[in-house]
Amino acid sequence: MYLCLLNFKIIATDKLHTDSFIHHFKGKAVFETKDIVDFYKLTEKFIKSTTINWRVYALVQKGVLQRIGRGKFKLGKVRKYMPEISSLEKSIFKKLKTAFPYANFCVWKTSVFNEFMQHQPSRFFLMVETDKEITNSVFYFLRDLKKSVFIDPTKDIMEKYVLDNKDVVLIKPLLSEAPTQKTNEIETVTLEKILVDLYCDEIIFSAQQGAEMRTIYKEAFAKYTINQSKMLRYASRRRKKEEVYRYVNKISNLWQHS
Repeated sequence: MYLCLLNFKIIATDKLHTDSFIHHFKGKAVFETKDIVDFYKLTEKFIKSTTINWRVYALVQKGVLQRIGRGKFKLGKVRKYMPEISSLEKSIFKKLKTAFPYANFCVWKTSVFNEFMQHQPSRFFLMVETDKEITNSVFYFLRDLKKSVFIDPTKDIMEKYVLDNKDVVLIKPLLSEAPTQKTNEIETVTLEKILVDLYCDEIIFSAQQGAEMRTIYKEAFAKYTINQSKMLRYASRRRKKEEVYRYVNKISNLWQHS
């Protein structure tokens, strides 16, 4: 199942024409497979029926379509990921925006991974991502608030000072065009960003590597609508596009046999 889902989604998401599809069927309470065939033939006259079947499958998985009977559908709802925001995250974000009103911030807690993990870690970090040129200023600002703060820690620093410490704040540079979203008045992560960061930052996210990372990816794809174009664009900004692409396809092969 997951082989089909992930391979198809990564390769063919741009072929789904999701926005046009929703607009086309918005006024119809119920429609049939032949209506979907007619829609795709508007732009691809000789499209194969097997290709349309794959697209229907992907649209259902994304939540765009709902099956209501044999060959009958209605528009569904996109399963958007919205992380829970703690009072600490909200407080830190507001203080940072007051002190640095023109800076970009993305604030989130590594406990967001718990929803997708099999084994729950005992330590969580508050992640503060911001413009590279002000990371030092943010470091001193948070330190003055009596926070235990580290900037983009190395493996050695993580093992010696971070992992056994409570209430740690980790500061990292925020890449331009990183996929973030506003939730409860703070700028925080999207699922696309979480998945790419998890793959790229094996030092900070050491507790989520290996089998846990495979589980996180599997559960994330199963529970929510993921914008693969957005995810791969961000992976490209982190110079890991091909690696992330290959990883998703590799683990989908593992899921097929699990």
